[in-house]
Amino acid sequence: MYIYSFEKLEVWVEVKEFAKRIYTLTSGFPDSEKFGLISQLRRASISICSNLAEGSARSSYRDKAHFSTLAFSSAVEVINQLIISFELGFISDVQYSEARYYLESITNKLNALKRYQISQIK
Repeated sequence: MYIYSFEKLEVWVEVKEFAKRIYTLTSGFPDSEKFGLISQLRRASISICSNLAEGSARSSYRDKAHFSTLAFSSAVEVINQLIISFELGFISDVQYSEARYYLESITNKLNALKRYQISQIK
């Protein structure tokens, strides 16, 4: 089976696992949030890894960096939604802190990837 370049990215592997955690986390949200925070959190977390995958298929480093920026933006969107979820009491302090810990690692790696991609622009 062919392994695509994005599958080799440490940050993509980490984000994929984080997205699965978000699915598990949101399964405990109230049913009334099915089309609200549940949907938003799931879509935004998937968007992080999807943008990394799409960016890896681009031929220029400028385009790759653009998709890394989009992935970072989706990660920040997830942070915002987690803050709201925590303040509404949908997630515990431990769940919130754990998610923030993973997102800090992810955003640091996304920034490093983007810096590398920008450094390769000629």
